[in-house]
Amino acid sequence: MNKDFVWQTLCKEAREEAQYEPALASYLFSTILSHRSLEDALAFVLANKLASNVLLDSQLLEMFSAQYRRDGMLVKRAQADMQAVMDRDPACEEYTQILLFFKGFQAVQAYRVANALWLDDRKPLALLLQSRISEIFHVDIHPGATIGEGVMLDHATGVVIGETAVVGDNVSILHGVTLGGTGVKDGDRHPKIGDGVVIGAGVTILGNIRVGANSKIGAGSVVLKEIPENCTAVGIPARLVGGPKPSAEPSLDMDQVSGLADYVYNI
Repeated sequence: MNKDFVWQTLCKEAREEAQYEPALASYLFSTILSHRSLEDALAFVLANKLASNVLLDSQLLEMFSAQYRRDGMLVKRAQADMQAVMDRDPACEEYTQILLFFKGFQAVQAYRVANALWLDDRKPLALLLQSRISEIFHVDIHPGATIGEGVMLDHATGVVIGETAVVGDNVSILHGVTLGGTGVKDGDRHPKIGDGVVIGAGVTILGNIRVGANSKIGAGSVVLKEIPENCTAVGIPARLVGGPKPSAEPSLDMDQVSGLADYVYNI
């Protein structure tokens, strides 16, 4: 989707909202309508969300703006993430809602800038940004993690993603998900999530294990072993149910409970 289309749609929605709800007019002007592009508005929103008494919004605005000017992929990925939310979240009706109110989207965009700083060997600043993201959004993504585009954190509260984790493209992650280490290894110690995966609410995936593309992890599961592609895993510890499915992207339909009826508890 064209970046200009997203930006023009955002501005159109903001103007209509300002007319419908005059109490929001100044807010919508400052966050969207006074800016010239998606990246300018996003930098402003993130800077104001993450500012503190000792980390000024003006400092953060310059930092975010500089990164967006330097790396066009940050904007491309933000657009893909925004479209992922629009396509997958039935509670989302407008692009303005995503930019202004969806903290999962905001947390991922702030992480992306922290990741760019990390890769540029500006690690103390990246870690400071991670700390503020965790405080404000209750989402803790290490800036060293690798996350693809078209990623949605739905609700997002309690999501933890470790330093060496890798998350592919078009992945959907619900709240309360941990992609963590086992605590007994150094180095490459976090999960690798393939493209098109959906990870249900409250899932814990531990260790340097792979979850294959287009797989589904049922809500509340604990995954300690590799999950093949196109499979559903459920339970504590998780096991495969239902057999391999035809190749598709379960992350797009957001079905995190299919297969639960096939699970037999070992009591």
